[in-house]
Amino acid sequence: QVQLVESGGGLVQAGGSLRLSCAASGRIFSITTMAWYRQAPGKQRELVAAVTDGGNTAYADSAKGRFTISRDNAKNTMYLQMNSLKPEDTAVYYCNADLKRYRHDSVFTSTWGQGTQVTVSS
Repeated sequence: QVQLVESGGGLVQAGGSLRLSCAASGRIFSITTMAWYRQAPGKQRELVAAVTDGGNTAYADSAKGRFTISRDNAKNTMYLQMNSLKPEDTAVYYCNADLKRYRHDSVFTSTWGQGTQVTVSS
């Protein structure tokens, strides 16, 4: 079974940095888009950044200029470099991947990680 394993979350002071990682493992034929989402208490889950298998990236306005998303296709691993962190960045960050387990799959399946807590103190 496909599993997304996240790491790198933790507690950091405002202005600091964290680097999140998401490694996909198991039976995987291909992954198209990988993305980071976050959900703060009492708020809806929101897209933070996304990266395609071709390396194209997109960012939420709140992340532009501070966060950088990247991936290593050979390792099926995605990263989120988070700089100049603010208290409002505090949330559970989730890894998402659109993937096929088999070549003949007709659709890509959206798969989620377990989430990792990021807390930014003021």
